Amino acid sequence: MKAVLDHVGIAVKDLSAALAFYRDALGLEIEAPEDVAAQRVRAHFIPVGEASLELLEATAPDSPIARYVDTRGPGLHHITLRVDDIHAALAQLRSRGARLIDDQARPGAEGALVAFIHPSSAHGVLVELKQISHQSSVLRRESAVTRYRVGELELISLCDGFFHLDGGSMFGTVPKVLWEQKAPADARNRITLAMRPLVVRGARTMIIDAGLGDKGNDKFNDIYGVERTRHLDHTLAEAGLAPGDIDIVLATHLHFDHAGGFTRREASGRIVPRFPRAQYVARRGEWDDATHPHERNRASYLPGDFVPLADAGVLQLVDDDQTIMPGVRVRRTGGHTMHHQMVLIESGGRTAAFVADLMPTAAHLGLAWILGYDLYPMDTLAAKKAFVKEAVDRDMLVFFEHDPAIAAGSIREQDGKLRVVPALS
Repeated sequence: MKAVLDHVGIAVKDLSAALAFYRDALGLEIEAPEDVAAQRVRAHFIPVGEASLELLEATAPDSPIARYVDTRGPGLHHITLRVDDIHAALAQLRSRGARLIDDQARPGAEGALVAFIHPSSAHGVLVELKQISHQSSVLRRESAVTRYRVGELELISLCDGFFHLDGGSMFGTVPKVLWEQKAPADARNRITLAMRPLVVRGARTMIIDAGLGDKGNDKFNDIYGVERTRHLDHTLAEAGLAPGDIDIVLATHLHFDHAGGFTRREASGRIVPRFPRAQYVARRGEWDDATHPHERNRASYLPGDFVPLADAGVLQLVDDDQTIMPGVRVRRTGGHTMHHQMVLIESGGRTAAFVADLMPTAAHLGLAWILGYDLYPMDTLAAKKAFVKEAVDRDMLVFFEHDPAIAAGSIREQDGKLRVVPALS
């Protein structure tokens, strides 16, 4: 059983006083409360890094939290450990003689399954196990804007919403029984994917990729399960930026989920560049492939995403690996497309990598976990092997463009196994 800290539960008697401390004095953001009817409690989550604090407010005098506060007063109530499979975790605990408060998992906050372990088996600590639903994880992070420093450069991870692709296609030859543990599928066998463009602020302001945009019709949005109630315009604004602040738009490749946001449709129906002051930079070979598609890749390249850039005279094509602006250079990986490229960001002795579809999510860390969409999978394998070793050796900050929960992290090797450690913004 593998477990990570999800949150720390704090029972409160006076919610307004608690909010005055955590929200007003500490300046933390409080998420909208959620009532858990079965426990007669109201939960207020406070994100702090990769975990949270949970303020627990009784909604009835006979609730467990009300009884706890009456007996012991407000304070630390429990810690919650997140597990991938709560049923397997409970079976393992039973086999080791642990005393359980909940022999079976039950519904908890955020649509999760939860179960409590008795303090007598956890050295006096009430421990909650939690298995999140994939959708609740996505919704909690939908509007997140995260900031990182690499030397003199500021990196801002944005979000253009979420979409859904076939899970089998996203994991290629990996069996569903393995990949579904990391990325649960919906009734149409689709998994949830984020679109996370990255802003780099240094000598100039650059955005790498721009998500899907809003030019798709109802049929397109249904096929791909597009969810953009919050999108790039929102997260740009939350980052203190507007489209007119962007100097350079850099494409890793020109598939619709990366380049769709490069353009927008005016009320007249005309499609124009979305970032009015920017120069758009793409690989020449990728441009040639996108403008001369074949049967295998035609559905991924939508001309309205990139042809208007050439028509407007704002497109710059590059032929080789090179520096695009100080501290930012591109490196061809191939694999996903012949000219797919990643972006290396270097300053002050630190390096970050925006790897795009070489490793679209943290679940794709395994070398054999390669997209079925990749046109040249053996090229992906070679590039991935080299990159993962480099990322470990240089302690790179790696950005996962499509991960619904992890914007960035470090790749670490422990006991011969690779793992992703989410980064704190």
